[in-house]
Amino acid sequence: MTALVTRTDVDGVATLTLNRPESLNALSPSMFVELRAHVDSISGATDTIGCVVLRGAGRSFSAGNDIKAIQGGDRAPSAHFQAETIDAIEALPQPVIAQVQGHCYTGALELALGCDFIVAGESARFADTHGKWSMTPTWGMSQRLPRRVGAARAKQMMFTGTPLSGREAVEAGLANLCVADDGLESTVAGMAATIIANSWHTLRADKQLVNEGQQFALREGLAYERRTSPGAGPDMAERLKAFGSR
Repeated sequence: MTALVTRTDVDGVATLTLNRPESLNALSPSMFVELRAHVDSISGATDTIGCVVLRGAGRSFSAGNDIKAIQGGDRAPSAHFQAETIDAIEALPQPVIAQVQGHCYTGALELALGCDFIVAGESARFADTHGKWSMTPTWGMSQRLPRRVGAARAKQMMFTGTPLSGREAVEAGLANLCVADDGLESTVAGMAATIIANSWHTLRADKQLVNEGQQFALREGLAYERRTSPGAGPDMAERLKAFGSR
């Protein structure tokens, strides 16, 4: 049986691929079960995995929630399993890059928003279409999208359902970068390589401090950083020595 989500580890980077290209990687409950297993495994692999890339096979990242699969009886293990899986991606110790080409609609956008940042191809189209189907978000759209692009822009996307192109997504602050589709994979691979060349101790600390710090006002956030920043990592002396020898 073909895996719905594949994992490839190369030089400290784990690439998770949504693997239903024939259905534009529609997010079935069974796909989320496989995705969650990979995420949980990566969470405990901080010695061997320093960065994660989440991508879709074929011409789309994902067209969104697979309504047909649900109508056919596919069920998640619990009521909020998909939302909790996105929470688990957001909580991974390692930085996570969403590599997006083609469709990134609704549930897929919620999934991408669980990543630390998004790199888009020029074919990317980002949209929230809950309103088209008389549905309301439960996977985080109403909370993560405003925090990423601001409340007014989020409301525009949510109220109209109008897609943003990759370049428009960068202008809105939704995506960090937009590149030609044929350079998307190499751009993300280069970015991941640059990330893992830094101290993994610092990467994990930075992610935790930024994510948790967003829950506070500035003064409380500054106090949180001083209180919880873990300090120098075990590789600091080696890195400083290497710098001094150049």
